[in-house]
Amino acid sequence: MEQQNNRSVILDTETTGMPVSDGHRIIEIGCVELIGRRLTGRHFHVYLQPDRESDEGAIGVHGITDSFLIGKPRFAEVAEEFFEFIQGAQLIIHNAAFDVGFINNEFALIGQHERADISRHCTILDTLMMARSRHPGQRNSLDALCKRYGIDNSGRELHGALLDSELLADVYLAMTGGQTSLSLAGHGNEGDEQGEGNDTQIRRLPADRRPGRIILASPQELELHAARLEAIAKSAGGPALWQTLVDAR
Repeated sequence: MEQQNNRSVILDTETTGMPVSDGHRIIEIGCVELIGRRLTGRHFHVYLQPDRESDEGAIGVHGITDSFLIGKPRFAEVAEEFFEFIQGAQLIIHNAAFDVGFINNEFALIGQHERADISRHCTILDTLMMARSRHPGQRNSLDALCKRYGIDNSGRELHGALLDSELLADVYLAMTGGQTSLSLAGHGNEGDEQGEGNDTQIRRLPADRRPGRIILASPQELELHAARLEAIAKSAGGPALWQTLVDAR
């Protein structure tokens, strides 16, 4: 499925338990929209009545009780709106196989078999696989990635589909480069101040000004610098973002 308009949807679900083959169902869907590496403010969020009880272990993870879900819509009631929101987008999901399996199952249960393989209607990017590739041998849960990339997840006492999709959007942008626009010339006009400008501007030295003197670090200074970076990486649970970008070049 070709991605339309450079549009991505960061998606997360919460369920009654796992695996889906044991009859577990989706009880919450949260999505946020990203266009051109910018969050648009559009989102899709719903709690669902699963017509079954949630496992105690699952409730311990997300805190969504069976009584809270009484009176909430069933998937069939929101399926069309949900499909329209994700259709044609790149779906960005952490541990995509889990969420995609549950979404496909929900469409199959209501007889919409043409939609029961969402990979036919969306492209899918798994940030867990991406993180494992970039940080082999390290913890790559959403919490671990938030810590590694300096993203505030202090409000995440329990899992929640909308909150987790918002955090994953920040993680994804950090993992894939962070900044969406750069102005090396500073805030030269109103558009730059409001973050509207996308063109990179380079400030050139005046013709009568000599460039500053370049002083190279000594071997001893470089050794101390490397030791300091290693200590920071150990305490933070991973290397700094700029280091991962440099190493990937």
